[in-house]
Amino acid sequence: MTRTTAQPTALIYGIALAGDALAQQLVKRGWLVVVADDDPSDAKRAMAAAVGATLVGKPGASDIENLVEQVQMVCPAPGVAETHAVIVAAERAGVPIRTEIDLAYEWEQDRVQGPRPILAITGTDGKTTTTMLVAHMLNTAGHRAAAVGNTEVPFVAALADDVDVFAVECSSFRLNWLQSFRAEASAWLNLAPDHQNWHTSMQSYESAKARIWEHRRATDIAVGFADDPIVMRNLRAAGGITRTFARRNADYHVSDGQLVGPHGVIAAVNSMTRSLPHDLTNALAAAALVLESGLADSAAVAAALATFRHPPHRIEPVGVIDGVRWFNDSKATSPHAALTAIRSFDHVVLLAGGLNKGLDLSSLATEKDRIKAVIGLGRSANDITHAFEGLCPTSVATSMQEAVSMADELAVVGDVVLLSPACASFDWYPTGGYPARGDDFRRLVAELAATGGGARG
Repeated sequence: MTRTTAQPTALIYGIALAGDALAQQLVKRGWLVVVADDDPSDAKRAMAAAVGATLVGKPGASDIENLVEQVQMVCPAPGVAETHAVIVAAERAGVPIRTEIDLAYEWEQDRVQGPRPILAITGTDGKTTTTMLVAHMLNTAGHRAAAVGNTEVPFVAALADDVDVFAVECSSFRLNWLQSFRAEASAWLNLAPDHQNWHTSMQSYESAKARIWEHRRATDIAVGFADDPIVMRNLRAAGGITRTFARRNADYHVSDGQLVGPHGVIAAVNSMTRSLPHDLTNALAAAALVLESGLADSAAVAAALATFRHPPHRIEPVGVIDGVRWFNDSKATSPHAALTAIRSFDHVVLLAGGLNKGLDLSSLATEKDRIKAVIGLGRSANDITHAFEGLCPTSVATSMQEAVSMADELAVVGDVVLLSPACASFDWYPTGGYPARGDDFRRLVAELAATGGGARG
């Protein structure tokens, strides 16, 4: 039996950025908070202590069951997989599982001054960039917008901020147990195999994404990628007001060098700060959200596209050395994301590999005609090189420094050296994640440029 007391108790499982913010908000709203974590540290103990809780570190299965039986709500961190013992215990005990964006949404609805508009973005790839682009469009239109959710700012942490609209990045981890979250306009960018070390199946992953439209009101707008059949199947099932985006054959599309919507021209492609193929679809999705919600006009969208600064580690140019362009795409932690980068170039020396998330890395070879050489990285280096065996020269690096040196030897004028790993980074970079990997690559390329490395040919 779960405990029933006058003061409700919540279990925060996994305390880091999102867990800490949620714990603070729960305490502020009169909840007792219990904190547990599979990887305790002094920093996490300090976070727990700050909200009056003691961190329960590395609890066993029986400990988890006892914790769950004492609470009225379980709040898992985004990294807690749906197969984790705490999820199994909560489902068995009938204890609600809640995520930070769901609770933040409910608390926002109770705001004394009234709830503020929410625009939401999900998808396998492009979520962060599109969320930041939406926020930039809104700010350009004169709003005070915040990019929250699966960003550096959890939604719950921004509720007291001086903003008037939220752009919420929705990962499948945050969508998985929704009970109420909705948005005035929401976009689903794409779906491809990913996070199969977190979800039980691709069907589970798809179902989590589809929950972004589960609680829509009749006036809410759903925006989907016309070129993705899975997205479109879910968009048709969602019903209500829908819009599509794609480079061709969609409500929001590209025509004669212009981004175009149902009401006419939005912006010239050549006015954008970057216009790779995925930049165009991200821009169309963002434009659809802000225009269909009535929160910006085409002039603001055009101005935003002309001034937007792309976030790092996403096909980020980091140098040109004797005619060879170097790009950091460390954020590409799935084959689908890496293929997006690869398709942006010809003559690629590809650096790929790391900690595989249970995905088929051989799909990278579908773009073999664009790739002139492959350098395998990290734990999955051999899987990467095996996929290209007989298709192009391959080699395995034992460090990022060696990989950069190998790439410098292989690249000639006109080539692109692309770090787009298709894997997570926690084998070589256990604490810093993909930003640490990208920063290391950027630093090594800068050192190479300073010491006179360069292309032959």
